Amino acid sequence: MNLKELSEKLGISQTTVSRALGGYPEVSETTRQSIEAAAQRYGYFPNRRAAGLATGRSNMIGHILPKSTQHEMVNPIFGDFVAGAVETYSSRGFEMFLSQVSDQDEGATYRRLLQTAVVDGVIVQGPRANDPRIQTLTEMGLPFAVHGRSSGVNVPYNWVDVNNKSSFLRATEFLLDLGHRRIALINGFEDMDFAMRRRNGYIAGLQNRGIEIDPSIMKSQEMTEIYGYHQTRDMLTSDNPPTAILVSSLISAIGVRRAIEEAGLTMGKDVSVITHDDELSYLRNGETVPIFTATRSSVRDAGKHVANILIDQIENPNSLPQTQLLEAQLVVGRSTGPAPGSK
Repeated sequence: MNLKELSEKLGISQTTVSRALGGYPEVSETTRQSIEAAAQRYGYFPNRRAAGLATGRSNMIGHILPKSTQHEMVNPIFGDFVAGAVETYSSRGFEMFLSQVSDQDEGATYRRLLQTAVVDGVIVQGPRANDPRIQTLTEMGLPFAVHGRSSGVNVPYNWVDVNNKSSFLRATEFLLDLGHRRIALINGFEDMDFAMRRRNGYIAGLQNRGIEIDPSIMKSQEMTEIYGYHQTRDMLTSDNPPTAILVSSLISAIGVRRAIEEAGLTMGKDVSVITHDDELSYLRNGETVPIFTATRSSVRDAGKHVANILIDQIENPNSLPQTQLLEAQLVVGRSTGPAPGSK
């Protein structure tokens, strides 16, 4: 079905139908919803290329994926984030453009995308502290939104982030309330902003209770299963092993559990574990009862929020940047219990 046939079925002008499906604000919400429902019912899909010629937009959102493996966005969590973002793109008439570049070429890639008008905006992921990409994109004038925040950047920009410091402060306090005093941290790369905030929450929790900070049980690396396994194995064989471990990724937490079990110990009894859970669609933290006690925040939902904020900026270029701070939920699972020997 084409635009003319759809407009004849509805008894509405082609211009109105086109503008309603293009998201133009002068079409009432009631009319827009009616036309969108009819388009779906009759199997009509608007020509995005033609719409772009009329509006001056490409209706494409760019995602730049670094080739470097030493980057926390190069992991399975990226897939769930993109799935959420694409769901929003589809509902708002946009599509995704994906490009892979070296870390050193990322700025040049943004400039090329702006000059060629391939995309209307870009999503920035895996921000580091003082991330130069934010200043670069601001100066270029290319609309963007960040999944996360960048400490030390003072220019206003669009972002959606989890309250990482608060969530790990709360998780640390939960373990302290269970009587644990020897609590380890298995974190991501600490030049990544989220990992830095989680470390700060963990440290604050210990300091608030007068617990001495021990750098020997604070680990920072790429969040893989084997990393969680190796770090836990080594700490459990030390002279003063931890009785609890706070982990930044469910993927690493699986390795933590493996090391605990291989040591002949029981997770939740001999060693307690709390992890961050992104609610990955393919890697669930149990069913009715969670396997791990976790700070839970859906990365797929974050993808939806970031995409909506960016599209809002594209459609209203003079609007002020939007920010959204998501609070993680602490869910209690089978991986935590009182510290051994505590009453």
